[in-house]
Amino acid sequence: MNHILILIVCGLLVYTIIPTFVIRLFGFGVYRQGTAGRSIALTFDDGPDPEYTPRLLDLLGEHQIKATFFVLGSKAEQHPELIVRMHEEGHLVGVHNYVHWANALMTPKRVRRQIEHSVSVIERIVGIRPVHYRPPWGIINIFDFLLMKRFRMIMWSIIVGDWRSRGGKRKIKMRLLSKLRPGAVIVLHDSGRTFGADLDAPVYMLEALHEFIGEAQAKGYNFERIDEKISQDERSGHAKIGLTKRLFASLWFKWDELFHLLFRIKQVDPENPFLFYRTVTYRGKPIPLADGETLASGDRVIELHFNNKVLLAIAAETRSTMQLAVKLIRTVKEALPQITANLLKDAAEGPVKAVYGITMIHRGAEQLGFTITDLPRGWFLFASRIYLRALLYAIHPDGKARLQARPELLTPKILAISTKKLISAFPAPTPVAELLAEDPAVTSAVSFESQFISNH
Repeated sequence: MNHILILIVCGLLVYTIIPTFVIRLFGFGVYRQGTAGRSIALTFDDGPDPEYTPRLLDLLGEHQIKATFFVLGSKAEQHPELIVRMHEEGHLVGVHNYVHWANALMTPKRVRRQIEHSVSVIERIVGIRPVHYRPPWGIINIFDFLLMKRFRMIMWSIIVGDWRSRGGKRKIKMRLLSKLRPGAVIVLHDSGRTFGADLDAPVYMLEALHEFIGEAQAKGYNFERIDEKISQDERSGHAKIGLTKRLFASLWFKWDELFHLLFRIKQVDPENPFLFYRTVTYRGKPIPLADGETLASGDRVIELHFNNKVLLAIAAETRSTMQLAVKLIRTVKEALPQITANLLKDAAEGPVKAVYGITMIHRGAEQLGFTITDLPRGWFLFASRIYLRALLYAIHPDGKARLQARPELLTPKILAISTKKLISAFPAPTPVAELLAEDPAVTSAVSFESQFISNH
């Protein structure tokens, strides 16, 4: 009996668990998030639904947004008029199996029949053969990798549990906004008639989506169909990255996430994922700063970290190191007032002497008031150089060429700016400053910082 159980477990691991793990965690062979620009994609599963899909199409039409629908073939047969409407209103129609069964519970032959049947149904209705496919629940079996030769498999980067009614509109909206990032692929559901879903759940999804769209557009996001996003990424050069490099990149980004969790690294701006920070004690040689201050060992500093995923997406879109530097300077400059706000907040626990970071991309930082200093010779400089160059080589489309072109520009440096300089040059945003002033601990810290500046 134990041997049979072991064989069953091993069979499940090979057939579905490991393949699903590979695409869900690493994105291997699938499209789950864009890299170019601030566009995001709305995708909808489990429809069409005669009650909620028309309301959703009305909402998208009101906002002049194009979306992607992964429909069930059986429902498409029952409601062809909704498939026609999706197509005529400019939305992309993809496949979500004929019925809502997980591929793990079917043989490879049955999965192919499910997809082919659905493809035929949609082609008969709108005259176009769909090539975009999303497996129900995002679960695949090992033979589904063969499908990638004929279909573009689409996953997601944001999922909010909108198939359940609990928490209502507010839960869905807050999750959407908290997870919103450039390039996001959002999965929502315009039907509550599948296993595990609540029948009235789409009511709350529609209410949340109406408010979310307005707020996302106010933040500068635009909405595109999946095929448009893929084309945009291909034009940016991201599609040139091979599967091996993408797998390596995914592993690297998972390490970044673990590092942020272990060392309690926080996002500088909830609406901008580019920069992260933590407050630490500086350990190293004294660094004379541009305004006469000196950063000494034992001083508390805000330590900055780039979001490597966003950084590399920007790098893939740029044509030169100079263009990359200009983009980074502009992005960091926009974030500095928020860094000031975080500095004042963290100063409630003690004085912060400077903002500090180590990066290989440092050209032009002195324009913002940063002092650029060489890392001391030793193992840390050697390890930092190897780490950053390996990252650039492994995941940038032209990584090898970038390394060979100007190797002298790929040396990591220390960047630092004093608290005094930061507060005077980049004050906290007014609404943030007003909120900070309402906190007695922070008010005390602000007074301390002001006194600190006046005494130095």
